[in-house]
Amino acid sequence: MNDSAGPNNSITDVAGVLVGHHHEIDPNATLGSGAVTGCTVVRVPGGATASVDVRGGGPGTRETDLLDPGNTVRQVNAVLLTGGSAYGLAAADGVMRWLEEHGEGIPMDPADPARVVPIVPGAVIFDLPVGAWNIRPTADFGFLAAEAAAVDFARGSVGAGAGARAGSIKGGVGTASVRYTDGPAAGITVGALIIANPVGSVFDPRTGLPWGAGTDGPEHFGLRPAAADRLAAANALPVKGTVLNTTIGVVATDAALDPAACRRLATTAHDGLARAIRPAHSPLDGDTLFALATGATAPAPGFPLPPAFPADLLLLDQLCTAAAVCVERAIVDAISVAEIPSYTELFGE
Repeated sequence: MNDSAGPNNSITDVAGVLVGHHHEIDPNATLGSGAVTGCTVVRVPGGATASVDVRGGGPGTRETDLLDPGNTVRQVNAVLLTGGSAYGLAAADGVMRWLEEHGEGIPMDPADPARVVPIVPGAVIFDLPVGAWNIRPTADFGFLAAEAAAVDFARGSVGAGAGARAGSIKGGVGTASVRYTDGPAAGITVGALIIANPVGSVFDPRTGLPWGAGTDGPEHFGLRPAAADRLAAANALPVKGTVLNTTIGVVATDAALDPAACRRLATTAHDGLARAIRPAHSPLDGDTLFALATGATAPAPGFPLPPAFPADLLLLDQLCTAAAVCVERAIVDAISVAEIPSYTELFGE
């Protein structure tokens, strides 16, 4: 794959994509007490074509039926990723309120441009027992996360990743991007934002290396097999409680795709999730990936973008390959920058 990471190795390297968080984290929280939750909003000013692929057996989602390529609505204004299980979906109301106040949504009255209906699909992770059960994302969380959306954003134990746990270690928010340098996708960027909270393991118990380092090789991430004492300590960590599950996220591209092509992008992106988490898509996870296409980048000379899928399968194949790689790298990023106990704390830099 002839590519390089975007300038920030982030989903916001995709033109037209912004990310914001809001969370409450009590530094003195213990299991079952104190606030440890939040939400993350991926906002696309002006809207983006979208679809979704839900693979886990226990999903918590909002507006996913709307994103079926056979249905009417063609674009979304934002995607909500949130903690709080089904309660956390309330944060979408706040995202809608922010978007309505800024005139973002489907116009409903030609005589009054303020009358819009914002489209905000979303998905949840289950983090309720990590902090106080009754503290979960509300509409105000969603409003503040939408307001905070920007090109630069924090990673790790923030936003929807505040209470995330990846197998036996801390999970959180991770991101990555790929920018093609030649071929049909030259100049096009693909990025991923992942909230890693799986029941499955994210590292090989034989070496300590992340499963997600397999495609690129550990050298890509500056990693090497763990020393015996560190490996023993990591393998001795208690197994994760099976209720604290689900990996969710967004893949995005600045190519112009229709909903069917976006659906294929989301579907293939799950390959990256399966490479980085073992097992993935279990009956106890709600693994869900959204796909966005902003259409903000012009086609490469000699390789015109198709007006609709499947006019150029070679281009779409390149984008799908990049989506899976970005998801894989984003999961490694999430566990590398999360805190207490993080992958880096266990195994070193």
